[in-house]
Amino acid sequence: MTQDREYMQMAIQLAKMARGQTNPNPAVGALLVKSGRVIGMGAHLKAGEAHAEIHALQMAGLEAKDSTMYVTLEPCAHHGKTPPCVDAIIRAEVKKVVVAMQDPFEKVAGLGISKLREAGIEVEVGVQHEHAEALNQPFFHFVKTGLPFVTLKLAATLDGYTAASTGDSLYITSTASREEVHRLRSRVDAIVVGVETVRKDDPQLTVRLGEETKSPVRIVLDSYLRIPMDSRLVMDQRSHTMIVTTELAPIDKEIMLKEQGIEVVRLPSQNEHVPLREAMRFLATKGYLHLLLEGGQRVASAFMEDKLVNQVWIFHAPKLLGGGNGLLSWRHPLTMQEAFELNHVEHRIFDQDVLTIGDVVYPDSLTGGE
Repeated sequence: MTQDREYMQMAIQLAKMARGQTNPNPAVGALLVKSGRVIGMGAHLKAGEAHAEIHALQMAGLEAKDSTMYVTLEPCAHHGKTPPCVDAIIRAEVKKVVVAMQDPFEKVAGLGISKLREAGIEVEVGVQHEHAEALNQPFFHFVKTGLPFVTLKLAATLDGYTAASTGDSLYITSTASREEVHRLRSRVDAIVVGVETVRKDDPQLTVRLGEETKSPVRIVLDSYLRIPMDSRLVMDQRSHTMIVTTELAPIDKEIMLKEQGIEVVRLPSQNEHVPLREAMRFLATKGYLHLLLEGGQRVASAFMEDKLVNQVWIFHAPKLLGGGNGLLSWRHPLTMQEAFELNHVEHRIFDQDVLTIGDVVYPDSLTGGE
């Protein structure tokens, strides 16, 4: 079992290397082992291209016969953009397949495991399950809910302020923390902000880790299309920009934005605002399964109150302001018994900053617009 866990951990590391490249498919890693030697390895690199199992089998060649495959997610048994992986595994005469977890996607959901067993291949399920599940949280969340997985990123002083009373917020955190944010951006499908963030900060919302790193789609929530035409999100075409607006926005401004190559999506307004839950469902249909929310206090709080944030990343810098803009502010403040809690909490240090990561647990009393 210890050896199985070690090999599966290697497969998980392979999958991690491709995070952010495979969407809307999950990131998957595979390893082939024979007589104590790794003879093949692979990762799913891009939707529509060969899956991890196929790369591992191709690397192993004829040696794959009587080997053991370690794969982070159940091999597919259906025809999609690529042929079923189970057929290739059976043809290669692999002796045993160790699967970290069953695929919840309805077209797979145990069928791959059943087909392998029917072919006489020994299958073991559950090795490193928790780590494999964490690897593809956005994909599993979408399969379960039909909504994107939303990570909220915030940065604050030690006394909880995201900006000074003057509005100044550059820079709260260290260079090392900002580099970590760029790494996070590189793994998501889209970055979401409210129009006030654009008007105040004029952000680029790109990944700045090197020329080869792709930047996610940039999404602005803007009920009235108040985004400035000379903002960097409009003028800079290095990454696609989408504006989600409402029927309240002027047609002439929409035409101007579209002439600049900006995608404009209109939804029925909800209290003169973009309806967040409907917007999230729409973005999921576009294949945006992991969103990074980088908006200000108003947008962040609205997402939290609508129970749309799944995970938070909060950076605290060792600075004290004594006043300014706070992290979050609910329309109806909660009691301590009603407070949102975090599960699977992790702390990381970047220079002198402390990053807290956790999955949000909402109180039962919060309806969240459902």
